[in-house]
Amino acid sequence: MYFGITHLNMRAGSSAQNFTLEDLKEIADICHAKNVKTYITLNTIVYDREAELMKSLINSAKKNGIDAVIAADVAAIGYCHEIGQEVHCSTQLSISNINAVKFYSQFVDRVVLARELDLKQIRFIADQIKEQDIRGPKGNLIEIEAFIHGAMCISVSGRCFMSAFEHNLSANRGLCRQMCRRAYKITDTETGDELKVQDQYVMSPQDLCAIDFLDKVIDSGIYSLKIEGRGRSPDYVHTVVTAYKKALDAIENKTYDEELIEELFTDLKSVYNRGLSKGFYFGRPVGAWSRSYGSVATTRKLSLGKVTHYFPKKNVAEIIIQAEQLKTGDEVYIIGNTTGTVKQKISELRDEEGEVIEHAKKGDIVTFVTDSLVRANDEVFVIVDIDEEGERLKDRVQN
Repeated sequence: MYFGITHLNMRAGSSAQNFTLEDLKEIADICHAKNVKTYITLNTIVYDREAELMKSLINSAKKNGIDAVIAADVAAIGYCHEIGQEVHCSTQLSISNINAVKFYSQFVDRVVLARELDLKQIRFIADQIKEQDIRGPKGNLIEIEAFIHGAMCISVSGRCFMSAFEHNLSANRGLCRQMCRRAYKITDTETGDELKVQDQYVMSPQDLCAIDFLDKVIDSGIYSLKIEGRGRSPDYVHTVVTAYKKALDAIENKTYDEELIEELFTDLKSVYNRGLSKGFYFGRPVGAWSRSYGSVATTRKLSLGKVTHYFPKKNVAEIIIQAEQLKTGDEVYIIGNTTGTVKQKISELRDEEGEVIEHAKKGDIVTFVTDSLVRANDEVFVIVDIDEEGERLKDRVQN
């Protein structure tokens, strides 16, 4: 799991809340108890006035057992190396060739490659690491990491200055205002005539998706796979990670086929996305631009209510419906700070008297069997197709 602390990370502006130094030990303890590695993103450019803050963050990472720091500034990379904190090169460094890998191997144990490389280029780098026996400070062969799913940037590997130029809020400082995601017009400065670019947001790339060629990504020699989830909801993270875990297991078990890929595509399209693209893995992307602002997900989650009680002996959740409606066969998300994300289909619904019912509405208290432990005050959402959302809205107005 990778995450940022305070403001020296590329996700500093993506959330109203950020982790603090005081959170580090708890994060490390929770993750390590689940056998999950922890990576701090300290991947912005660093100014001289921030040198001490940078060192303080890295010192805290080492003290609290953080597995590695992901850095883009040579000052941060050098300091990690100096104190013996494992460090990885961020994609912001745009490392694109074996000589660059060899240079950074003096300081780092893993390199996150530039996002514009294709599979053949990645394969060559991976092969050369073995052939030249390029090792990092720990003595192991340098690992390479690549991005496989999530939002792509018009600047590909980063270093975009549009937001800084327009708003003095730099993308390279974690404060991107996403200027590229907007619609634009072309204006003739002599005549004043305007041409609106039709049907495409020409600087807003679709999201990367490698689910249908993940076996080729693995074969290229990539050691670590990165899923980008900046500012995304728990259900997004749950759906995307689950899909790629199924794909990886299938590749290992020799069951990775077209039927499974189609199933996983359906899952991935159901959550936030701007359209799905293969990125640069097979060369320059063609037609990989968003055709609308925001998400083109096929489903949406609507707030339904809260868990009021959980009966552990029977694995039954009791919820109060505060909005929308619920019926047998609906899919729901149950989300809580401790619970995480539980996604399941309602196979049977019961009212307060324990009678089986087919349908429940706002104000009703109902129970159903859950697939996992949930907790009181967990939020409950019902998952609907985009088309169905309009029908539900119509029902609310009429009722």
